[in-house]
This record gives sequence, structure tokens and C-alpha cells, in this order.
Amino acid sequence: MVQSTGQQPSERSQDYAIPRERMVARLREHYGIRDSAVLEAMLAVPRHAFVPEALQSRAYGDHALPISANQTISQPYIVARMTELLRIDKESRVLEVGAGSGYQTAVLAKVAGQVYAMERIGDLAREAQTRIRALGIYNATVKCFDGTLGWAANAPYDAILVAAGGPNIPEPLVAQLKIGGRLVLPIGATRDSQTLVRVNKTEKGIEREDHGACAFVPLIGHHGWSAQPGKPSEKE
Repeated sequence: MVQSTGQQPSERSQDYAIPRERMVARLREHYGIRDSAVLEAMLAVPRHAFVPEALQSRAYGDHALPISANQTISQPYIVARMTELLRIDKESRVLEVGAGSGYQTAVLAKVAGQVYAMERIGDLAREAQTRIRALGIYNATVKCFDGTLGWAANAPYDAILVAAGGPNIPEPLVAQLKIGGRLVLPIGATRDSQTLVRVNKTEKGIEREDHGACAFVPLIGHHGWSAQPGKPSEKE
């Protein structure tokens, strides 16, 4: 968990204001992120509050960072790009699979109307929920569950983001998308590398777009990889 410094989150967020501004400038000028709502969200959310204290000075660098439970917080570009690909606004209901530290959840919550986030590791889910509440974010909820099954109670969704790499597109997630909805996720034949994919759901089925190579932690679950490397998922 993030250790307390005795400051409120709003005060801590000022500690790294300049590095955060540089991060957003890099997203806009080097990576070509154009969605103003996404850039504003990346500027507003204090990324250093979502990483271990020893790594906070590196929080705004152009790289992923390790968090607890052998998981990672994604590179800022990936967070921004996936959020941009969702094409969401304050009217959107969004499902996130693989909340991790809660950083992507917080960014989504700044852009969308409501975010439902799932994380299979209980400690991470609890810590993520605590962080986003401490930052005054109340339009996002984190639940501990197998995200590959989706969250049917709150479906249908305008958009779904999966922050872990799986071998296939999980069928329950497609089923829980609205017609016209978008699913953004990494897909790959191995656990080590993937292609970032956007799935558009239409009345006739789904359309797949590829958006470049990426590397994520494995998507573990019934419609993902097995928790034990070398073994198939339960579905297989």
C-alpha cells in the first residue's frame, strides 16, 4: 500500500506538478495524444500516489513500474492511448478489467461518467479503492473478481478496457458491450507480447482494429490464461 506522508492527496499531488506537466507534454507532442479530456485527466491524476514510495520519483517517466503482487502500473503513454481509443465522455459507462494500482481507474473516472473496475487480486483491489476515494473520486468502484467474466449487473457498457494481455477476446466482455461500444485490450499468442486491439461492436458482429505492439502482464481468468504458466485456462 502507499504509505502515508501525513499530507492529504491534494497536497501530495503538488509535489510532482512539473514532472506531471512534462509527462503530458510528451504525450501530446511525442506520442500524438489528441483527446483533450484524456490529457486533462493525465494532468489531474497524481501518478506518484499509485506507486510504491521508493519509486515515486520515477512515477512520471516514460515507462511502466512494478507494484505489489508482481503486477505493474502501465507506461503513461499506454494509459493515455487506451483511454483515447475508448472514445468516451461524461455520458459513458465503462468497465475496466485489471485495475491493479487503480491509476487507470482514476484516469477513466476523470473522463467517463461511471467506471466499474475489476481486479482479481484482493489486496490490490482494496488498495485501489482506498486510493481513488482518498483522491475524492466517487464515480468509480473496484471489485475483486475474475474480470474475464465481466460485471453483468452493470451492463451494457459503452466501453471496456482490459489492462492485461490475453490469448483471445473474452466472449463475456463482447456480450456486455452496447451496440456501437468499444473494447480495447492487448491480445497475443504468448504471455510475453501482444498487439493492442480495439473491438467495435456492431449490429452485424464485431470489427477488429490493430493498434501496434505492446507488452502487458498476463490476463488470468476463465477466459484468459491459467494462473500457472504452461497450463491452459479453465475455458480451454
